[in-house]
Amino acid sequence: MPLLVRSTDMVSPAIALAFLPLLLTLIIRYRHYFVLFYRAVLVRWVQDWLTGMSREERVYQYILTHATPGDPDSVLDTFDQWCSKVEFISHIGPKKGMILDRLLKEHCPLTVLELGTHCGYTAVRIARSLPVGARLFSVEMDEGNARVAEKIIRLAGFDDDTVELIVRPSDELIARLREDYGVERLDFVFMDHWKRCYLPDLQMLEGSGLLGEGSVILADNVIFPGAPNFLRHVRRSGLYDHRVHRATLEYIRGIRDGMAELVYRGVK
Repeated sequence: MPLLVRSTDMVSPAIALAFLPLLLTLIIRYRHYFVLFYRAVLVRWVQDWLTGMSREERVYQYILTHATPGDPDSVLDTFDQWCSKVEFISHIGPKKGMILDRLLKEHCPLTVLELGTHCGYTAVRIARSLPVGARLFSVEMDEGNARVAEKIIRLAGFDDDTVELIVRPSDELIARLREDYGVERLDFVFMDHWKRCYLPDLQMLEGSGLLGEGSVILADNVIFPGAPNFLRHVRRSGLYDHRVHRATLEYIRGIRDGMAELVYRGVK
């Protein structure tokens, strides 16, 4: 008597095989995002559990044992080594950092505001390019990150007269810059905090009177993760000369990103 095989037993493998090319295509197309998830999330979870330290504390320990104290170039190079070869951490990185370096040298700002200190990488990068007598106000709302950033900034050789680290939400800080810190004008603003805060913080700056004609705003990660409302406002407001510097995400090849450079025209 012939063996009867249920049709469902044959259909399931057939369906799976039919979807295999699609699955492979998706894996290949989005492989860089899988790498990002692995390096930024999975490795971090494992290392947090194994070491009992935060990722930010781990990078500080690495810099402390590998960088030359008082040498900002050494601190930044060591930071880059750790982010490239040990664990991923998001900040401007060396390639987009060169755009920041160039703009700072071109404009020679005396008063700079950084929104989003995180571990202090960009604060060190900005401080080393400032002219004599200039000052950077760097704001970070996370107290743990701020403690790490403080140590890294001081290890690089910058004191409180050059880099003042402020632990406060960005919107509160902007509202109090003039009254609490005596700031009358911001020559340069660097944004690298929560992307959803880019637009409201920019609008607060516009209304504060702290931006003058020629003030520069540089906003990172406007393509990935992205800040579409921020970019839309910049284009439609008529307040800025603007451009987007195309780049890739720091330390991850294949993920498109960019930085928005704005030059404030002033209210006509």
